[in-house]
Amino acid sequence: MPDQIISQEGFNKLQEELDLLTNVKRREIADRIEKAKELGDLSENAEYHEAKDAQAFNDGRIIELSTLLKNLTVVESDGHGNGDGKAAMGSKITVKNLKNGEEKQYSIVSFNEADPGQGKISNESPLGLAFLGHRKGDEVEVTTPRGELKYKILRIE
Repeated sequence: MPDQIISQEGFNKLQEELDLLTNVKRREIADRIEKAKELGDLSENAEYHEAKDAQAFNDGRIIELSTLLKNLTVVESDGHGNGDGKAAMGSKITVKNLKNGEEKQYSIVSFNEADPGQGKISNESPLGLAFLGHRKGDEVEVTTPRGELKYKILRIE
């Protein structure tokens, strides 16, 4: 699996989740298992089985996050493109849809920070990929599930 890029903020969020699962949730689940064992017969003990399921899920997520964090490349961004006026990770760009004249602002973020409803698009999404490396004034064509769109980049911050 090739390395994925991520912002420092996104990396920190994943690291915080891993720390929480490892140092807090794991202990809470172990306590639940111990309390359930005290209730007696484990074969018909719903609390015990629920706690064991929670433990398996938690441990699976810990493994997933640990693997993911090892394969990420953190990219620094000051939010002003990559210094040469081109859109990059962390850039805030304002674009105009050349079909309907609508203007929108997007922030280009890493995969785990994407929130299209808030204008945060992944650097791996069709829009993010299309805008990366372009400058103010460039016209960009994007292939989306809804068809071809054409944008003009008005501003990069």
